Amino acid sequence: MTITTDAATGGDWFDTAFAGAPLMAILRGMGLERSARLSETAWDLGIDSVEVPLQTDEDERALRAVVALGAQRAKSVGAGTILTPAQVALAADAGAAYLVSPGLDPVVVRAAQEAGIPILPGVATPSEVQLAVSLGLTWLKAFPATWLGSGWFRHMRGPFPQVRFVATGGLDASNVEEYLAAGVRVAAVGSALENASQLERLAEVLRSRSGIAR
Repeated sequence: MTITTDAATGGDWFDTAFAGAPLMAILRGMGLERSARLSETAWDLGIDSVEVPLQTDEDERALRAVVALGAQRAKSVGAGTILTPAQVALAADAGAAYLVSPGLDPVVVRAAQEAGIPILPGVATPSEVQLAVSLGLTWLKAFPATWLGSGWFRHMRGPFPQVRFVATGGLDASNVEEYLAAGVRVAAVGSALENASQLERLAEVLRSRSGIAR
C-alpha cells in the first residue's frame, strides 16, 4: 500500500500503515540480497510493514533496494535505528516512508516531524511514554519487548489508553500471540522469516487476527 505522508506525522499514518496486519518485519544487518529476499518473504506472507535498520553503508544500499522492491508492490518501507537528525535526512533521501528509533530523543522526533516523516521512537518507561505523548505521538515502539514482558503493556494501557505500541526485541512465532493478547498492536519479527516452521505459525497468526477490529 502506498500512503501519502503529510505534515501531521502522527497516529493517522500508522493507523493506516499497520491496519493490514498485526506483524512487521525488521531486517537488521542482513545485507542487500538477504534483505531483498526476506522483504519479499514478508510481503508474500501478508506482512505489509518492513523496516531496514540503517547503521552501515551496506544497510543504506539494502534500504534503497528494499524501497525499490516495495514500490513495485505499493508497499511502504521504513528505516530503523535512527539516532540523529542526519540519519533522518539520509533515510528520507533513500526513500523511507517512516522511521524507527531504539530510544526517545526529542531532537530526532522534531527532525522527523519537520521532514514530514512519521517516526516510532522507542520507549521502556512510563516517563518516556508520557514525554512521547507530549511530543504529539500516539504510536510508539516498546523496546526491548521480551525484557519488558507482556505484562508491561497491560500496565501501560491504564494511564495511556490512547497510545498504540509496536513491540520489538526477542519476538518470534512462539510468543507474538502473548504480546498481541496483552494489547500490543503490532509485533515485530526478524530471523523468524527464514524458518519454515515459524513462517507457518506466523501465517496462522495473520489468519486468526485478520478479522479482529484494530
